[in-house]
Amino acid sequence: MPVLCLIADPSDPELDAALAKMVQLEIGGELNWLDHGIACEIIEPKSTDPLSDARGIIGSRRIDAALVPSGGRRKRLLIADMDSTMINEECIDELADALDLKPRVAEITERAMRGELDFAEALKTRVALLTGLERKVMEEIRRERITLASGGRALVQTMKAYGARTVLISGGFTFFADHIAKRIGFDEAIANTLEFDGDRLTGSVGQPIVDKSVKLQRLQQEAENGGFPLTDTLAVGDGANDLDMITAAGFGVALHAKPKVAEAAPIRIDHADLTALLYLQGFAEDDIVR
Repeated sequence: MPVLCLIADPSDPELDAALAKMVQLEIGGELNWLDHGIACEIIEPKSTDPLSDARGIIGSRRIDAALVPSGGRRKRLLIADMDSTMINEECIDELADALDLKPRVAEITERAMRGELDFAEALKTRVALLTGLERKVMEEIRRERITLASGGRALVQTMKAYGARTVLISGGFTFFADHIAKRIGFDEAIANTLEFDGDRLTGSVGQPIVDKSVKLQRLQQEAENGGFPLTDTLAVGDGANDLDMITAAGFGVALHAKPKVAEAAPIRIDHADLTALLYLQGFAEDDIVR
């Protein structure tokens, strides 16, 4: 049986009891609060299209709606993109800013994330523009400019506490991913390797490049290694290079994603933070490790 989840942006919650009750009366089912004012679920809605009905009532409010099956909600694997997903920035754009190239590089990044450019070629083009950048400048950027996305640590730590494996997989760079994975608590990080000549970037990136096919393959491999089906997995990302793993996962979530990705993903979260992925799995506030 299906479950409809309503999840608000926790920084500016607009989900109150009256609105939740209005949705319940429209679609039927049993209302259960996961976190009052933030997230609730309506179990076994009766309407033929509860998701559309709920979104019609929500209107322009900053509340996400998602329809998930009631069985197997708690996932055994989390595989997550990094840039603009687990962190708020695109690391390569921040590196380019140190060379006064951010607008030029950011435009390429944006087009690649929308799926308008070949990801590998776009990555090579951008990395070549970073030739000569010093490691100490990169370390300063990593320390001072990169910020963790809201709810990310709670997501990872809670899933790990309930036995899930967590993998950060990025089309960005190990220079950032290894550091971010350790801060948040991921079990493993996978990303591209920037090449150095002494303490300066050569403008080249190691092969093979972590692209959408590698992300999908890693999702499949993790499930196979763990001995569980893809239905027991959760994948989250925001760009075109995440879409293959998102559509293959048991719960595939487009988080604050590019329009093409949000439209194609099974689940879209436009307003809430990363704790939304816990509410989708049926975790209540008391279950969350913060």
